[in-house]
Amino acid sequence: NYIGRLDPKTGEFKRYEIASGTHPHNLVVDAKGTVWFTGNANGTIVRLDPATGKTTSIPVPDGVRDPHTMTFDHNGDAWFTAQGAGYIGKLTTDDGKIRLWKMEGNSRPYGIALDSKGRPWFDLFGTNKIGTIDPKSGEFHAYTLPNDRARPRRIAITPDDVIWYGDYTRGYLGRLDPRSGRVEEWALPSGGMSLPYAMTSDDRGRVWLAETGPQPNRLVAFDPA
Repeated sequence: NYIGRLDPKTGEFKRYEIASGTHPHNLVVDAKGTVWFTGNANGTIVRLDPATGKTTSIPVPDGVRDPHTMTFDHNGDAWFTAQGAGYIGKLTTDDGKIRLWKMEGNSRPYGIALDSKGRPWFDLFGTNKIGTIDPKSGEFHAYTLPNDRARPRRIAITPDDVIWYGDYTRGYLGRLDPRSGRVEEWALPSGGMSLPYAMTSDDRGRVWLAETGPQPNRLVAFDPA
């Protein structure tokens, strides 16, 4: 229950105390240098001013617990998932208002990322689906992956706005083209034992992910070209 800051030039650590029982899960620094994080245990989105150490907590409405993963759009507003509660949320930072979208069933929304147009894409980890919301209309849409056993957990988007996901249960890297709805998959090096988790893409369009099943863990790079 604290936020840490490391100055890599000096090696100095600074500790920022936060409310007991927050259990911060996902931390993002916005374009202004302000620190934001999800209060996974107390149902809050928290703003930290690194200059003063002051925190401002914004409760997620309707008793939604466990805000999970968060990312910021071009307007400086935050989109986030709430895995256990089954919600997608959007925080408008100017006024602190939060809008929620309830997902059906045991959807478990998990990883979330934004494409070049500011559209959020998220894994519905309890299902074999990838979801998205139109930021203008608020309309929700889900893409169903071909294999019923697929469970996408984390997500990445390459510069061409193609969606990539790690299939946690089957050990695959998947590619979803939103324009056609076509899905392609590649078996990961460790197969069904790979348990792919954290992932990202670089400016060359390569996809990077961590296999958490092998000990020690392995970093995998994939070149779509």
